Amino acid sequence: MSTVHEIAARLPDPAELRAHLRALAVLDAAIGDDPQYCCYTFDADWGPGEEAALMSNGSGDEFSVLFTPAGVLVRGFDHESTMSPYARDDERVWPGVLDDVPAALRPPLDEPAFWDEVIDAPHVTACIWRETTDTAWRTGSAIAFPPDNESPDGAGHLFHLLADRSPEAVQSHFADYYERPVPLEAVRHVLAGHPLTPSVAGALAPAALPDTALRDQDTSE
Repeated sequence: MSTVHEIAARLPDPAELRAHLRALAVLDAAIGDDPQYCCYTFDADWGPGEEAALMSNGSGDEFSVLFTPAGVLVRGFDHESTMSPYARDDERVWPGVLDDVPAALRPPLDEPAFWDEVIDAPHVTACIWRETTDTAWRTGSAIAFPPDNESPDGAGHLFHLLADRSPEAVQSHFADYYERPVPLEAVRHVLAGHPLTPSVAGALAPAALPDTALRDQDTSE
């Protein structure tokens, strides 16, 4: 079973996570040919002293990673999860998911962008957080996950590129999402924090590569 507990144990420190999320947003924008179809975005001006990394796959699954002066809050929503408020008769957040979130990090959960006014509940099936004084990521300590489900809260697929940050995993994701080859060396370059040079941007952008190059590009290099 893959849940927030397993994902939290594989997350890096906040600074490394922030850099990785920024890199994912850069890669998505460079590889895609239409910004409205990007899954990963990064907003450096989300609020006073706040930054937000956002993911939306266009099918109802999403996450937000809010970097605030009080710490970092990771919120995930799997629309098909049995832990979704929409799958419950009382339309409430699954017990234990948010119960332990410290007061200093609760305000982001009330953001209109993550809240459904109809059911008066946030879009959330998984939550991870880390206050500035913490030395490790934390999750709800008393979550009774539904049985017989390999990923009951959706954390396994929502956060797979946060848990596995390897260039190979990132390359595989974008190649599958955009259904075309993605050069591994260009992915490595961006993930390492290097500037998006014209040559790297050209290698990633579909319009910059001729059809023959796209067909012949070896994605396993």
